[in-house]
Amino acid sequence: MSERLQVDLIALDHPPVPRLRQRAPLTRLLEFVSQSAGVMSAVLLIPNSALAQPTVYLTGVFKASLENLKINQPAAARAGRNTSETRVVDDSSRIVFNVSEDLGGGFYAIGLADLRIPIASGNFVMQSGNTHIGLRNPILGRIFVGRQDAHYYNNESNMTVLAGDLRGDSISLMSFMRDGTAAIAGATRTPNIIHYTTPNWNGFTGIVAYSTGPAGAATDQPTNNGLAAPAQQSDLQNGIRKGNALFLNPNYVTATYKVGWSYWNSKPDISVFQAGNTLGSGDQLSHKVYGSIGFSGFRVGFAWDKSRVKSSTPGAGIAGVAGTTGVLGSAFRSGTVLGDRTAWSIPMSYITGPHQFHFHYTKARDDRATVGISDGAKMIALSYQYALSKRTSVGLGYAKITNDPGAAYNFFTSVSLGNSTGAGVAANEDPRFVSSTIRVAF
Repeated sequence: MSERLQVDLIALDHPPVPRLRQRAPLTRLLEFVSQSAGVMSAVLLIPNSALAQPTVYLTGVFKASLENLKINQPAAARAGRNTSETRVVDDSSRIVFNVSEDLGGGFYAIGLADLRIPIASGNFVMQSGNTHIGLRNPILGRIFVGRQDAHYYNNESNMTVLAGDLRGDSISLMSFMRDGTAAIAGATRTPNIIHYTTPNWNGFTGIVAYSTGPAGAATDQPTNNGLAAPAQQSDLQNGIRKGNALFLNPNYVTATYKVGWSYWNSKPDISVFQAGNTLGSGDQLSHKVYGSIGFSGFRVGFAWDKSRVKSSTPGAGIAGVAGTTGVLGSAFRSGTVLGDRTAWSIPMSYITGPHQFHFHYTKARDDRATVGISDGAKMIALSYQYALSKRTSVGLGYAKITNDPGAAYNFFTSVSLGNSTGAGVAANEDPRFVSSTIRVAF
């Protein structure tokens, strides 16, 4: 540091107090202005590097697919209606503002705002993606609060990383229960989260996260049986219980191997069923085990998920809620297991130069909580992707879900990002799509 700058910094930290001598008023005023100007000059002479300024990184991705969606084995409700359509669908396009400020001593202040911009509809969704603020340190790790993806995405498939159609992801089965309406960990960002990631210890990292109110999705919330399931917390207005969620995720990753375990345990502030009296946002317990091995451009993986949904045991304050009659209504009050199923997936990929080939076979087994009902499903997906540059890629995709008579699994985000009325799936219907995708990152 130059002597001049050092002196100026000292002047900034300990600015001289103007001393007014016993002189004429005009003389004293001129002296005050002169000394104050000296202090201001010290500030102006400090280079920008000496003033800790946060760095803002603007990144993101624009990604969309042109799909032909077809519903095989259409239900009776579709009689006389179209069973296929060609549509433009968004693949989770976003603009991300990432802020980092060097605080000294290895500490950084961090902030992130993930803004989603659906390509098909053009609706601008403010901060509907991962959004948080916190601190990081290369030795101590990273901690933040906000909203963050948790648990549901651990499926060991990298089919959709570049130009793979998002709806072909094995999440379609791995992170949902039998009727497609019960999403594990919301199948989206978890709100109200306190999130800690360890530093990387020779390939090992771990995540420990706790949500003080996990109910609700990332955008406008549905109303279930007259009770809202908002992303904001409802402890103070709720006489039943306080909701929470725990997420644990240790991983070991090398150039060749990857193995991990993901644990999710949650209960919402108010346990309610979704519309239609189907499985809903009850108490969830889910385990995922996954891993893969790579060699000579090939990678073969495996993922296994066991998830259970159990009704809460609310007090009398919820007894009069509409829509809780019948079998599910009774189970809702008794605290019995409403859903208990396992699912597994085998993803494969081969990458050579700019070419990528991806495949996965995924199966959801029958739900053990529905004795005598066949409600499993299987899914197959294929994708070819070509990197035009480091940031731009194109792809072709095919996927099909075959539902058992009691199952209604659907493609991930087929309704929410599909911009398509009627894309929901009824029991025993089998959705299928072929698509072309383009992705541009920045």
